[in-house]
Amino acid sequence: MVRLACLLLAVAGTALAAPAPGPDPAAAPEAALDVTVSAPAGTFKGAARPDVEAFTGIPFAQAPRLAPPVKYTTPFDNFDATIYAPACPQFIGTTKPGGDFFGQIVNFLTNTPFLQAALKQQEDCLNLSIYRPKGTALGAKLPVLFWIYGGAFTLGWNSMYDGGSLVSAAVTSGKPYIFVAINYRVGGWGFLHGKEVTAAGASNLGLQDQRVALEWVADNIGAFGGDPAKVTIWGESAGAISVWDQISLLDGNNIYNGKPLFRAGIMNSGSIIPTQSSTSKKAQAVYDTVVSRTSCKGAADTLACLRQIPYKEFFDAANSLPSALGFESIALAYLPRPDGKWLTASTDDLVFAKKYADVPFIIGDQEDEGTIFSLMQSKISGSTEGIVGYLNSLFFDQATPEQIRAHVLTYPTDLTVGSPFRTWAFNEVYPGYKRLAALLGDAAFTLTRRVLLRATNSVRPNTPAWSYLASYNYGTPIIGTFHASDIVQVFFGILPNYASKNIRNYYANFVYNLDPNDASGGTSQNSKVRDAWPRWTPANPTLIQFYAAYFTQLKDDFRQASYESLEKYRTFFQL
Repeated sequence: MVRLACLLLAVAGTALAAPAPGPDPAAAPEAALDVTVSAPAGTFKGAARPDVEAFTGIPFAQAPRLAPPVKYTTPFDNFDATIYAPACPQFIGTTKPGGDFFGQIVNFLTNTPFLQAALKQQEDCLNLSIYRPKGTALGAKLPVLFWIYGGAFTLGWNSMYDGGSLVSAAVTSGKPYIFVAINYRVGGWGFLHGKEVTAAGASNLGLQDQRVALEWVADNIGAFGGDPAKVTIWGESAGAISVWDQISLLDGNNIYNGKPLFRAGIMNSGSIIPTQSSTSKKAQAVYDTVVSRTSCKGAADTLACLRQIPYKEFFDAANSLPSALGFESIALAYLPRPDGKWLTASTDDLVFAKKYADVPFIIGDQEDEGTIFSLMQSKISGSTEGIVGYLNSLFFDQATPEQIRAHVLTYPTDLTVGSPFRTWAFNEVYPGYKRLAALLGDAAFTLTRRVLLRATNSVRPNTPAWSYLASYNYGTPIIGTFHASDIVQVFFGILPNYASKNIRNYYANFVYNLDPNDASGGTSQNSKVRDAWPRWTPANPTLIQFYAAYFTQLKDDFRQASYESLEKYRTFFQL
């Protein structure tokens, strides 16, 4: 158990989009000279780096506790956008005494004075950062890449994602663009539900924050040299799920002031998530648990009480539920749910109802999505019945044991077919680990992606989509090409190999031309790619498979029995 805890601690930061290699969020960006931009939202002083201009920590809205974001109505005057702003309150490890072992360790480490000072967590946290090529002029009308971080809807902040290297690489490739990274509320601050919250219009606050940030970009990005008509939204993990949520929000209405807020989406490891409503028994239980662990228990208006109790009291109560780093894994307490307004139904149902914005998209996964989410389940039996009981009690409480068993049986007990995939009989951490890792990764990410692709193609066959499977960490013991390993490979480009360079080129082409293969436009065609990426269609369900030194193509029909089972039981497998 200790060995597993140490291993998980080593990868958890990356896997849940916790601090990947990047700048210290407490420090200012490398600044040489200041640069000032005047926009409708105010005047902002940024920092000029050698090849990038950075405007960090710009407030875009206020965040009253458990209430919708409130836009600023008075422009800022000479706002200092050269330093990183605070993170929203984080839910990394459980605060509950006697909670899961690893969650307790993480909670202890993340509440040390050093990390608390570095994150500067506070409720007034809705800010965004803008990175643009040095010398970008007013009227340049550069495309915009709008980043939504991941972190299981419980952690993450924008200053861990310094976009400087992405913008520099885009300039080198001849496809200069502007990069925007936002903060949105997570955990109990952004995704607490229940009948009280829903009635107050305060469900899915994190998604509401994202939408207001997109509106800020529409109103102001032109002053920074960006084109509000050419915005691509991009996210990883919970951020990728958020991208599809934004595509589905308000039944697909992404129009603001008569124009679309975005024209395309990129989803790394995440898309549709079948979920129960914001007033469901499961959602209400989370709200009631939070209330019961505060002085609001028994209050006539518990929501009003939660809004006014001291920050520390609400923090401890909201974070007392199991975290994603423990035994419960991705059976998350906090996540987007249908609330009747922002999300009128589960996002998978909205796809089949054709209630989503008609935009082209890229979607893909890491080959071994489920490994890091299956490391802490050694106490369950590795048998079929053990896995069925685990899924029935924590994940799919609306399904019958027979339905869950039928799905589990599509995953053989043979170690050679579990995850990390293609590793023969190796990497079985505990009995049933590889089988559970394959199942969880498919249910949350890899095969759900295929459900989305087939569904969107059935209702809108003319909307292009491209899909991938990343295998560039193939051979890594125990975790393989694990969930969120693309943050290191693609976002930061820490390993300047064939994969990182060419994936960035695909994305730059897509941002410019809505086609990852099209290198036209920009300042040059240095973003030309050698490997053609075929469009995904039911007639040609082909993925591009990314390896560190080369790319190949893969037919998207693996684990077909599991896919058909997942699609069959989709409405019963709601979280």
